[in-house]
Amino acid sequence: MDKKAFFVLVATMLISMLGFGIVVPLLPIYADQMGASALEIGFINAGFSLMLLVALPFMGRLSDRFGRKVFLCTGLTVLIVASLGFIWAQNPIQLILVRIFQGIGASMHLPIAQAYLGDITPKGEEGKWMGHFNAILFSSMSLGPLFGGVLTDLFSANTTFLVMAALCLTGLIATLIFLPEVAKRAVAERQGSAFESLRKSNIMKGVFAFNIAIGFSMACTMTFLPLFGSQNLGLSVFLIGVLIASRTPLALLQSYTGTLADRYNRRGLITIGSVGAIIFIALMPLASGFWPLLIMYALMSVGTSFAMPAATAYVVEEGRVFGMGASMALFMMAMQIGNGVGPILLGGVVDFMGIESAFYSAAVILLLGIATFIWFGRGYSPPVSKPELRGRT
Repeated sequence: MDKKAFFVLVATMLISMLGFGIVVPLLPIYADQMGASALEIGFINAGFSLMLLVALPFMGRLSDRFGRKVFLCTGLTVLIVASLGFIWAQNPIQLILVRIFQGIGASMHLPIAQAYLGDITPKGEEGKWMGHFNAILFSSMSLGPLFGGVLTDLFSANTTFLVMAALCLTGLIATLIFLPEVAKRAVAERQGSAFESLRKSNIMKGVFAFNIAIGFSMACTMTFLPLFGSQNLGLSVFLIGVLIASRTPLALLQSYTGTLADRYNRRGLITIGSVGAIIFIALMPLASGFWPLLIMYALMSVGTSFAMPAATAYVVEEGRVFGMGASMALFMMAMQIGNGVGPILLGGVVDFMGIESAFYSAAVILLLGIATFIWFGRGYSPPVSKPELRGRT
């Protein structure tokens, strides 16, 4: 492992994802104040994810061919412009357009950063390094809402958007100056289509279904947890930020659970973690106040922390066969299907059945996702022959 490249990569990711997470507690409420319906709020979140879904297959494969750094820098530049675009937006339609533009930038950033890390990860240590990466990634995404809540309560929504742009600019400068390009030989080993791995690899089919379901659960908590806390429990934007930021220390568990994914049964870790997440997301509508909701959200996050590094480690193994950029793009596509379809589907359900129904629906979808993963993952063995890897199926 090139530790210098790793630390530069995660530092720039932390900065940019901190900026991205700032708007999480703000955007649904910001849109609601513009007069957006629950369905329109769903489309605002979905615009970002659907654009990711369209762009990811091309970005992953192109980065396999031309290198990672140019995509990382271009993506951060687009994210800066999109951050300023939120200030320009005056109605829900304009917010949707800005989110679509933001999705273009994200498609050139997060999955390419994961592919970069996959390029430099040693065989047999996939869970360890992806666990470290996910811990930092999810921690920064969780801290962002807390900062966003504080900034919005103390200043204004526009101040929050300006800070988001400044953080993305800092990440861009750091990437330009400090992050080396991956050796061309590492990037160009495979240039297969993102869908080639889905067609030929059963474990990728299972992980794909699992990550779609995870995307639905994230769509539920990111879109409707702030609204549930605000409308049903009377929580301030600051407390909603605290609620989402509570995931930060739990996300750091992935540095530990990632090492477990290199030593123990990955299917078991994914299954156990997902069952825990299913239980506690279904219990969220029963929360009577801030503290019960905080406990349920935290326990759901613990389950996810056990599942995600093991799932990502599978993708790294398969990426060495089908192309790291293409495989990471496929993995991210799956989550964005959930993130894209989830807000629209759940928004429609909420409009007809109430906000509590979003959490019950997300739990059912996550159950279907883990069942599909178990079905396709049966009989899997890693595409390497090292003795120390045999127990990690």
